[in-house]
Amino acid sequence: MTISFRVSDNTKAKMIEYFQDKKRSKTPPYAIFQANEADTVITLYESGKVVFQGTTADIDANMWKQTERHLNPGKVLEEKSEKKEKKEKAEIKEPKVYYATTIGSDEVGTGDYFGPIVVTAAYVKKEDIPFLEGLGVKDSKKLDDLKIMEIVPKIIERIPYQSFILNNEEYNQKYGQDINMNKMKAILHNKALSMMIQKYSDVEYIVVDQFAKPDVYYRYLEGTSIVRGITFLTKGEDKCLSVACASLISRFIFLKEFDKLGEKVDQFLPKGASNEVDEAAVKIVKKYGFDFLNKIAKLNFKNTEKVKQKIEES
Repeated sequence: MTISFRVSDNTKAKMIEYFQDKKRSKTPPYAIFQANEADTVITLYESGKVVFQGTTADIDANMWKQTERHLNPGKVLEEKSEKKEKKEKAEIKEPKVYYATTIGSDEVGTGDYFGPIVVTAAYVKKEDIPFLEGLGVKDSKKLDDLKIMEIVPKIIERIPYQSFILNNEEYNQKYGQDINMNKMKAILHNKALSMMIQKYSDVEYIVVDQFAKPDVYYRYLEGTSIVRGITFLTKGEDKCLSVACASLISRFIFLKEFDKLGEKVDQFLPKGASNEVDEAAVKIVKKYGFDFLNKIAKLNFKNTEKVKQKIEES
């Protein structure tokens, strides 16, 4: 799917700030930037034209249309959209996987400066599918945090799962030249899947929401007891309900942990890695000292250098 429209200068400024850490290294001619957001590629041109391409283009386009309307009341947006129907139909669902008994895993928190990384593996039987669809799990990407907090307690009453939380201190201690974020994720996915497989042996598919090529994923795990025979799916939460459950449960746990951090610093903590996050981090550093960030933030993010700079300038 491709969606495009023009935005005003104030929205352009917001987009440039928001996508600062998500830009691709190469930029098309006459473009200010090209960036990735989940399964969408966003290109902002000097003319103000912005193009959203990908399976989640409509979701990201709607967010920026709302921003444009909020900043420029009364402006009429002229939108163009093009659906690649054959491609989308092929990507929406993997019938064999979707209607099978599966163990699936997914993670959250990898794009947030504050807060932990949470990885969950969930076990979903064929018989669970109507129950989960009735809760809206098959459209998990459309569920906001409030809805997630409402339905996940119902999910975990019925769906077996195993979660692991990598807190910020552990993350910062492990992160280095020999272990990056994806390797940490692979280790946690493997650990969660291994524990679930020991309990449930009747699965037809083991599914991971793909974040690395299969050969790279397995390479990360060399020297450990590796769960193999994995089906790697991009946008797996839309194609496999166990992955969708794993995603929602991970988000549920992440939100609870995130609230604890907010209480710990006695201030509101924004999610993501935007300039608003930088400002919150500056307040924390001024109150508790720079070393305190090690307990609540992922220090390898570019936000850390920005915070240092802002502190030096203040």
